[in-house]
Amino acid sequence: MRRPLGTAALLLLIGAVLAVPGAGTAQAAGYRYWSFWEGDGGKDWTYATQGPSVIRPDDGAVQGFRFSVSADSQDSARPRRAPDFGTVCAATPAKDGLKRIALVIDPGTAADAPDGEKPPAPRTACAVVAPEASTAEALASVAKPLRYDSSAMLCAISGYPRSGCGEQVGGEPDTAESGEPATAPAADGGGNASEDSTGGGPSAGVLTGVGAVLVLGAAAVLRARRRR
Repeated sequence: MRRPLGTAALLLLIGAVLAVPGAGTAQAAGYRYWSFWEGDGGKDWTYATQGPSVIRPDDGAVQGFRFSVSADSQDSARPRRAPDFGTVCAATPAKDGLKRIALVIDPGTAADAPDGEKPPAPRTACAVVAPEASTAEALASVAKPLRYDSSAMLCAISGYPRSGCGEQVGGEPDTAESGEPATAPAADGGGNASEDSTGGGPSAGVLTGVGAVLVLGAAAVLRARRRR
């Protein structure tokens, strides 16, 4: 009569072990947002570590914006045009007391667009602004209307997209304490998602729970064997 106890405990152990790999199969979440980039002085882009309202670029700088779905800066899509100041601002002469900022605005692909929206064509613009102007001010001078959320994250350029701001796409729905859907965290001043997005591995709570089950199951097996 005592043998079924040991069998049940062994089955419990096996089920717990098999549950661990399944905990890591959840798809990592991505976020739909405008990422912010800086030209590196050559032909490539560098993901900006601060938001466009914080950075005050020098005359001759190139700043880029790309709308896409990504989890963090490691897989974020770059603007599809090279950061070439000479090409973007070729027809805009320099003016005393002002600076020229080349802007590359890439609304991304149809695959990244919100439901019911179509991305406009990529474009460039040469903003002529005051020497102390931020990238956000330069962008506002050539690409209105801009839309921001309450945390100063850039949500729309030239009205695209019409709604939404850093919403989660794919993965398990994530909610904050308020019960509202989570959005991509912004860098200082808004504009870029941070790099602390987590993947789909098992959580610490899951691993702790499985560990407790394993300990209890092993103890039950030992007790059953001693009573034989």
